[in-house]
Amino acid sequence: MVDIKDLEKAAIDGKLDRREFMKRATALGLAAPFATSLLTQAVHAATPKKGGRFVQGTGHGSTTDTLDPGTHENGFSQNVVYTYANHLTEVDNTGQLVPELAESYEASADAKTWTFKLRQGVEFHNGKTMTADDVIGSINHHRGEDSKSAGKSLLSAVESITKKGKYEVEFKLSAGNADFPFVMSDYHFAILPEFEGNMDWQAGFGTGGYVIDRYEPGVRATFKRNPNYFKSGRAHFDEVETIALLDTTARQNAMMNDEVHAINRVDPKTVHLLSRVGSLKILETTGTLHYTFPMRVDQKPFDNYDLRMAVKYSVDREQLVQKILLGHGAIGNDHPISTANPYHNGEMAQRSYDPDKARHHLKKAGMEGVTLDLGTSDAAFSGAVDAALLIKDSAAKAGLDINVVREPKDGYWSNVWNKKAWCACYWGGRPTEDWMFTAAYVADSKWNDTAWTSGPKADKFNKLVVDARSELDTNKRRQMYYECQEIVNDDGGALIPMFANYIHAVSKKIGHDEKVAANWEFDGNKNAERWWFA
Repeated sequence: MVDIKDLEKAAIDGKLDRREFMKRATALGLAAPFATSLLTQAVHAATPKKGGRFVQGTGHGSTTDTLDPGTHENGFSQNVVYTYANHLTEVDNTGQLVPELAESYEASADAKTWTFKLRQGVEFHNGKTMTADDVIGSINHHRGEDSKSAGKSLLSAVESITKKGKYEVEFKLSAGNADFPFVMSDYHFAILPEFEGNMDWQAGFGTGGYVIDRYEPGVRATFKRNPNYFKSGRAHFDEVETIALLDTTARQNAMMNDEVHAINRVDPKTVHLLSRVGSLKILETTGTLHYTFPMRVDQKPFDNYDLRMAVKYSVDREQLVQKILLGHGAIGNDHPISTANPYHNGEMAQRSYDPDKARHHLKKAGMEGVTLDLGTSDAAFSGAVDAALLIKDSAAKAGLDINVVREPKDGYWSNVWNKKAWCACYWGGRPTEDWMFTAAYVADSKWNDTAWTSGPKADKFNKLVVDARSELDTNKRRQMYYECQEIVNDDGGALIPMFANYIHAVSKKIGHDEKVAANWEFDGNKNAERWWFA
């Protein structure tokens, strides 16, 4: 049944003219003056306007954060870099890849050579005009033997970057990559000023819609609108402030007390509570976000295949989706490719909770009675501690003793994740299979948090990823990615029990496009650029 909210949305989307809106509103029993007021509010909310100070609270951040894009590893840094800087390409609010600092791009027939033509007249915040030199310096920051960038593995196929003109750059790859323009939108690859052949990231000058005013790593960042922004119809706020609020309750209270205009990582358990607040709205998007519990195969006892299988079968995934996500997500199958990805393997059997199989593998591993430490914190994701406790309970029925270790929130990403043998984690996912696998699963990835790098199956996986990257036949490429998912599911150290929706609470004072990007939180982490005060 159509209600007034449906009519308001239709008016905002431009699907109803004034006459039709009034006709339908009257049919619903609304008085003409009230209907007119609602229509005015709806149209007003859909029209971007300049001004105001936008404040948001994020559930990410670490005091070890820096402005060096190569070090970015959490949502605080991602949101900051997308606020003050731009990339060659971007995923827009509809989920489509579009040029950003690039004006256009094209590939050779074998997808080994990519040429990007740059926008002219774009300025950095220090007044320097962006040119091909800045692009080359910025991308090379992540390349080379000495680079410690987390984005290095994504550029492993880049053999050379050549300046073809002041506003044209050519990338030559060792093998074809049909997804290369997608890679250029990754938050690591911000284009920053070049200085003596290198990226100058220390000064914090970008080309973005906002200029950094104050930056406190993992605490807060404030920005002022860039008056010379090259994008028309974007960057509406006068000022933006991003505050790290790692505690779920603190984020929620800040939202309910009107201290912030938006928060991410809303705990599914509090969605119903926040939805009752008249001044707020719940903004939920479905994408590639998944919650994981990586087991490092380079540390005992997770170097044992049967022990890993025992863990995977000991987890009640349906219980986690229902009790942790409260239905705001889907069951995972121990690989990182979601149904939103183009080559998701829907034909693979879903792994389910099976205590008997878990016991079988535990006995085969010769580890009956073993105790496993599971490091966790709600810094990993909202409900991570509760999820670990549920895993402990379900595993106990399979003969596994799990010791849940509650880790400090601050420093979790630098001291626990990618270091301890088993812990909780989240991944925002990536829009393509190659990007996701290259970021976190291939042998040379800095973020291979399972340390799954060698062995017959891992070797086959690594070869398949490379081969699929340059395969232009869609059917062959699909079969390769299907097999990649099967190998990770079977041999890898990733326990991926659930895919979660992005859930935000947003003030009704905030306006945004009807379609909101789901490649990252906060409208692809570009909400500062895309949203406005209604």
